[in-house]
Amino acid sequence: MYRAVTRQIVVTVEPNFMPERSVVDKGQYFWSYTIVITNTGDETVQLKTRHWIITDATGRKQEVRGEGVVGEQPVLGPGERFEYTSGVPLPTASGIMTGRYQMVSETGERFEIDVPTFSLDSPSVKRVLN
Repeated sequence: MYRAVTRQIVVTVEPNFMPERSVVDKGQYFWSYTIVITNTGDETVQLKTRHWIITDATGRKQEVRGEGVVGEQPVLGPGERFEYTSGVPLPTASGIMTGRYQMVSETGERFEIDVPTFSLDSPSVKRVLN
């Protein structure tokens, strides 16, 4: 599990390699990731846009920008949370994703919050940790 906190908004990510959607011998790898956004602050906020930077194992970067997440722009009051699952394909057996959400407060202030950088690893990748 990966975690980031910005302005009392907690974002956690749990990536999951999906062998049933991957075709390893053709260089097609697929992950789902579940994100939970929890508002631990005392003001209501709304998620307006997303910005992802997806990097594969060769260093190739892809940027994705768009309105909301999974077709929604959730409003989170104090203590509320929003959970969604999405997916990402890569041509390599591993990669990383990082991103930011643009939020707006109930007073109209726009600000960005961090999505933690998270690793996409397939079981075929063996990493040695020192």
